[in-house]
Amino acid sequence: MLQKELAQIFQEQTRATHGMMVSVTRAKVSPDLSVCTAYLSIFPSEKAQETLDNVNASVKTIRFELGKRIRNQVRIIPELRFFLDDSLDYIDHIDELLKK
Repeated sequence: MLQKELAQIFQEQTRATHGMMVSVTRAKVSPDLSVCTAYLSIFPSEKAQETLDNVNASVKTIRFELGKRIRNQVRIIPELRFFLDDSLDYIDHIDELLKK
């Protein structure tokens, strides 16, 4: 549920930014539901670190928006932590090595 809601939040926020796509590839929640670790895949990858820094700077706003969406479904709105999911870049790198 958290992954779906976070994906919708990022989709709405990046709609104004043409040529950029942010998707939530995985969301893990701690056993006590107090911390949500989300992995973001950012396209184009050249802007990935800059975008991740912007996301981490606005984590309070994102948590507030998430809280408005899921407040009736969970007891605690989890603290959000975002990390870059570079698995697609890694796959591309492996493909390039195999082609050589």
